[in-house]
Amino acid sequence: MHYSCICGVICMTSHVWCHGPSCHLNHTVDRVRGSKGNKVLRTRKIQFNPEYLNMYSYFCSNGCYNDFANKYIEQVIAIAPRREPLETPIERVEKTTHTTNWGHTYTNTRIITVDNSSG
Repeated sequence: MHYSCICGVICMTSHVWCHGPSCHLNHTVDRVRGSKGNKVLRTRKIQFNPEYLNMYSYFCSNGCYNDFANKYIEQVIAIAPRREPLETPIERVEKTTHTTNWGHTYTNTRIITVDNSSG
């Protein structure tokens, strides 16, 4: 069996089970397991690739991700609560007015932010 390690601490196989709290309740053919008389709906297995970590590394669908987020939102926010707003300094605002071929005018607004990345 192939094992992958994250940060050298948590080891797991190359597959994980979907973390959606209701994944095993969805009535789809690929979730049906077991022999006649002992059938169950099972959580989906997901191929885990530590090189491309995103929500699909732990959830089989947007629905399962949303179920998880809605159920555990308070615990997730408690991990890193936001006590102050984030702000991005604005260098300038550029407005340009255009006229279409049919005589209608519209204005584009472009916000130029301060680049603090090369500090």
